[in-house]
Amino acid sequence: MLTHMYPFWSAFFALVVAQALKPVFYYVFHRKWIPNLCFSSGGFPSSHTAMVSALALAVGLQESFESTVFAVTLAFAIIVGYDAANVRYYAGQNIQITQQLIKDLQELSEIKLDDPIYFTKIKEVLGHKWTEVIGGCILGLILSYGVYFFLG
Repeated sequence: MLTHMYPFWSAFFALVVAQALKPVFYYVFHRKWIPNLCFSSGGFPSSHTAMVSALALAVGLQESFESTVFAVTLAFAIIVGYDAANVRYYAGQNIQITQQLIKDLQELSEIKLDDPIYFTKIKEVLGHKWTEVIGGCILGLILSYGVYFFLG
């Protein structure tokens, strides 16, 4: 059963490893240890991209790179990577700009912003830079290939 479910387990393994590596890479780059990064979105490497790239490679290796299901998983992986680096990244940037604008309005004007919506805590890091997406992709491919040879 394990070899039959290889694409799923490969993708799951890539997701877990990518999430586990986030605090490690953060420490390497910033010299600050934050273990809770294991449970956060954003950062290096992109776990979403690691998961879908591992899935696409695993499907290609198991079902053939000429199969329809490989084409579907490849398209899915491209969409997820694009979304992580563009849509989700810029949504996070928009959150940061909006929060700064609210802060500036409160400090510089007489406008009273007392609606609770202005004080809602929103996660600022939603997406990834392209380097984080590419890092996740490479990690996913390496892990998927490794699992393939481990199970094969």
